[in-house]
Amino acid sequence: MRTPELLQPQLADYELIDSGDFAKLERFGDRIVARPEPQALWHRSLPDDEWAGLADATFVKTGGSDERGSWEVKPGVSERWTMRYDYGGMHLRMRLALTGFKHVGVFPEQAANWNFIYDVLTAWRADSPSPTPRPRVLNLFAYTGGATLATLAAGAEVTHVDSVKQTVNWAADNAQLSGLDSVRWIVDDALKFVRREVRRGNTYDGIVLDPPAYGRGPDGEKWVLEQGLDEMLNLCATLLRPQGFLVLNLYSMGLSALLAQTAVHQYFDTPPNEQFGELYFSDRAGKKLPLGVYYRFTR
Repeated sequence: MRTPELLQPQLADYELIDSGDFAKLERFGDRIVARPEPQALWHRSLPDDEWAGLADATFVKTGGSDERGSWEVKPGVSERWTMRYDYGGMHLRMRLALTGFKHVGVFPEQAANWNFIYDVLTAWRADSPSPTPRPRVLNLFAYTGGATLATLAAGAEVTHVDSVKQTVNWAADNAQLSGLDSVRWIVDDALKFVRREVRRGNTYDGIVLDPPAYGRGPDGEKWVLEQGLDEMLNLCATLLRPQGFLVLNLYSMGLSALLAQTAVHQYFDTPPNEQFGELYFSDRAGKKLPLGVYYRFTR
């Protein structure tokens, strides 16, 4: 029986420098940013003046929200820049920016899932008779497209679904920066889209699910993770082909890897090759910051 595993990806263009007092200090490419982190329950290892000296930009919360606010940026520092990620034959380039929701356009811990997607698809193509159709992958709640880029780099086609048009445009910019194509860009509520795909009888070789705790569709549709995940997994079980793969990521505090495994097993039985656990980064002082729960399988 498998047990949960901790995964920390290695990225040359990312470093968790310090964490604590509900904040984190990070390097993305050549920029250092300080922003809120609700799971950093411990004390910082570096003094406040060193944080202030290192940070090119610091997120300042509006009211009591960790998610909304503005950035204090040092003079001469651009609010847009790029970072790179290389793994095997995958060479990704992503545009980053300071947003009013504390995010910068990439979740670097997801590189562990990008590697998984790339490895599964390249192995699948290598083992398939030639010529063979390109695998089809569905990326739901796809944000700025890290998993989409990994899928494209492995030679597959992607249906990229997100409810925010500006975010889909951002993902398209990243694909162009990375020299990748074969994407079906969809601005839609993910659950509504999946319901339609089931009615149409469409199927996919892989599905990537990265749902937020809360969200809104383009027409005001309300997404609440605890209320929508069960139906989403049920529908995805219909869409996924018999030999397909699934990647599920959960960010919500309080949700465990065992919860994700149990939820998936209800509709996918017990896949023969499954992995689950937590994604994290260690800062320079060795403090491990958990950054999400993952579950993934191949069949």
